[in-house]
This record gives sequence, structure tokens and C-alpha cells, in this order.
Amino acid sequence: MEQHGTSEAPPGPAGQGARPATAAPRLAERLTRRKPVGALVEESGEGEGGRLRRSLGLGQLTAISIGATLGTGIFVVLGEAVPMAGPAVVLAFVLAGLTALFSALAYAELAGMIPASGSSYSYTYATLGEIVAWACGWCLMLEYGVSVAAVAVGWGQYLNELLSLTIGLTIPAALSQPPGDGGVVNLPAAAVVLLAMVALLGGAKESAWINSVMVVIKVGTLVLFCAVAFTAIDAGNYSPFMPLGIAGVSAAGASLFFSYIGFDAASTAGEEARNPQRDLPRAIILSLVVVTALYCLVALAAVGAVPWQDFAGTDATLSYVLETVTGGWVWSVVLSIGAVIAISSVVLVVLYGQTRILFTMSRDGLVPRIFSRIDPRSRTPRANTLIVSAFIALLAALIPLGHLADATSIGALFAFGLVNVAVLVLRRTRPELPRTFRVPFSPVLPILGVLSCGYLMVSLSLVTWLTFAAWMLAGLALYLGYGMRRSRLEPGTARETRP
Repeated sequence: MEQHGTSEAPPGPAGQGARPATAAPRLAERLTRRKPVGALVEESGEGEGGRLRRSLGLGQLTAISIGATLGTGIFVVLGEAVPMAGPAVVLAFVLAGLTALFSALAYAELAGMIPASGSSYSYTYATLGEIVAWACGWCLMLEYGVSVAAVAVGWGQYLNELLSLTIGLTIPAALSQPPGDGGVVNLPAAAVVLLAMVALLGGAKESAWINSVMVVIKVGTLVLFCAVAFTAIDAGNYSPFMPLGIAGVSAAGASLFFSYIGFDAASTAGEEARNPQRDLPRAIILSLVVVTALYCLVALAAVGAVPWQDFAGTDATLSYVLETVTGGWVWSVVLSIGAVIAISSVVLVVLYGQTRILFTMSRDGLVPRIFSRIDPRSRTPRANTLIVSAFIALLAALIPLGHLADATSIGALFAFGLVNVAVLVLRRTRPELPRTFRVPFSPVLPILGVLSCGYLMVSLSLVTWLTFAAWMLAGLALYLGYGMRRSRLEPGTARETRP
């Protein structure tokens, strides 16, 4: 590390003499400056006024990733994907799962090397430079922050299904649907975000325990769904298997990638894990294996029990399947209860991840310092949690699910692609760094990870791309106007670290 502002100036370019230590570097230098891996590890857990508490073990970290992943994608988005691919929606899950696997292997390698809370933001900061790290962090805000809102919208749909089945009443559309979907405001979606906020304010260990209980319940609920649906399988429902061709499978796979967003959530807990180098890679891989197996089983059971044409327009998809199969409402009630709990878990964990990413970016100076301020009692970023939760609750109350899900997918795919690139860069530039996990068959698998992310991004709609472009332009403006000048790597700030 170098302290700037001293009387000794570093030499300037050849033939130009020395320049003052406080002189601003060229724009290109500022955009490409990198944060050393050692500095990322050294600052682990450090925040404004305290440190995060290391309290999470392998089981809790695995539950965090499962909790963040297993939810709306299978309970709600399945109903939107089946009409795109027909029975081949199972292949769409496999396609999305393989894309996630390539990136999960890359995450596992980097998480074992860099136990920071910033996930792929921190990894790209160490390898690809500040502007790429900012773009990655900005995409993570889209992936985590917007997906919390999307998941909360799905929670409201299952809550209404449960109320309808049990007491014969539902929340009026004006209060349970956002503008554009026939309503005024989605109060249930906002409510579940605020409930998750309350749990997070209690502390990381306490909220991780709550999440672990909910993960057990929702895994059990999906296994129960498969057990009931498989009793009503009709082989004729699988034919034709691919009625809309490979294009339909690709489109469904791109949408269903939303179902895998969250497997990297354990990496956002790197600074609160007891043994991050050992446990983070294991948690990421194990959670993806469990989630993929469940997704494929549920999809196979659903399209085998009900003709794929009947899925169009369904909201609480799995409840609809059970009601159709059994002709009664009892199993649908059980499924709806499980779904309400399952989706609550996703909201809790993904909201947690968003706050920790902002915590890390704030510590680096790229966003305001209030996001890295630690409450001395709970040892959590309390102000960060309150601000983020309020914003996401508002988003969930006012934006339809479909737009949120696709926007989340493209942001996640962009960030995952960068993580694969980061593995390739660190293998070349820092081969001596200790790695508790190594991506097999490198560089082949990381390259496949980049290509598969790009393929699914191309499969998304033009509207999604325009939304993504607008989001990235807004982020670039924020970085140039605020983050670049306040970065801790900027000469004249409290501390500058050079690679």
C-alpha cells in the first residue's frame, strides 16, 4: 500500500519528468485500477465503526444458497416457461442448469481464494479493474435487488391462492396486483420484504437459522408435490416432447435461468463465514446440485400430470397442478403453505445478499459510506438494511413480475460471465495464489461459462435488452459522477491501494 500526499512524487512517463503525487491519473488508469487480492482478504469483515461477526458454518452457508435459489422460479415462473417449450421445459431447466454450473465452478474457485462479501464484484475488482467491477456490482444490484422484488410478487400470488382455498376470500386485485396487471399496489409483496428486513436486523446468525428451517420445509414441499403428481403421470402428455422446437427450449431456458439466480448467495456471506476458504466452494456446488435435481423432478412431474397447453395463464402453477390431479383442495393447501414459506426464504436470503454487496462497494468508496456502517449491537449493516428494504418493498409493490424476472436474468448472466473471465485472468496473472478449489478442465469450462451466458443473454427479448442498456447507462453515469472520485483507490482519499 502507498500513502499519497507526501513530498516524494512517483516518476511520470518517460521524457515528462515527475508529476505531483496528488495529481489525478489519466481516465484510463482510473477505470482499470485493480484492488489486490491481499487487500480484499485483509479488509474482510471491516466496516464503518466495527466488524461483521463470523458465525456461519457449512450447513448454514449451503442453506443460504438453497434458500436464495429454490423459490419463485419453480413455484411461479414454471407456468410462464412451459408454454414456451412444452414438455421439453425439462431440457430448458437442464440448459439453464448447465450455464449455472459453469459459473458455479468459477464462483467456487474464487470464493475459496477471496473470502469477501462482494461476490463477483470483489472478484472482478481484483482482476479486471474498477470500471468492470462497478459494472458487475451494478448488475448484482439488478440480480439481487430486483429479484427480491420479483420473488415478493410471486409470494403474493401464492398467498392469495392459500386464502382462496382456506377461507374462500382473496385480497382484492387493487391491493394485490401492481399497475399494469390490473391493480394499484401489491401490498403482500411489500409486506414480505419488510418482514424479511425485520429478521435481518436481528443478526446474520439468527436470520440464517430462520432460513435453514424454511429451506427444510420447502424441500419437503417439493418432494411431496413430486410424490403426488407422479401418481397421475400420463405418458401422452410428453408427446410431442418439443412442440416448439429448439428455439422454444432456448427461450424457456433464458427465462428459467431466473430459477438458478441465488446459487452464488453463499459468496455474499464470505465475511461472516467461520471458515470461508473451505466452506464457500462446498456450499456453492452442493446447493446447485440439490436445486437442479429438484427442478428437473418437479418439471417432469408437472408436465407429465397436466397437458402443457393448460399451463398458459396460471399463477400459482404447482397448486393448480395438484388441484387438477387430485380433484380436491387439500394438497393444494399444503403446497400453497409450503410455497409461501419457500418464497419467504428467498426474499430473506436474497435481501441479505444485496445488503452485503452494497456493504463491500461502500467500503471501497464507490457508494455512500452509510451502507458500510455497522450497528455495534447486532454487528450488521443496519442502516443499509433499512434503506435497501424500503426501496425494494416499493419496487415489489409497483412493478409486474414478468418484467422483473427477465431484467434480473440478464443482469445475473452478465455478472456470471465476468466471474468466468476473472478465473481465466487470475490463473494467468496469479497462479501462485492458494486455491481450495480449482475449476476442472480449465480454460475449457470457464470459456464455456462465458459462451453459455452470452447465448442465454442473446435469447432474451429486445425489451429486456433495452431495459438492461438503460440500467447500465444509469450506472455508468453514477460511477463517473460519484464512485470514481470517491474510490479508495483515488489519489488523495484516506487510503490508496495499488496492485
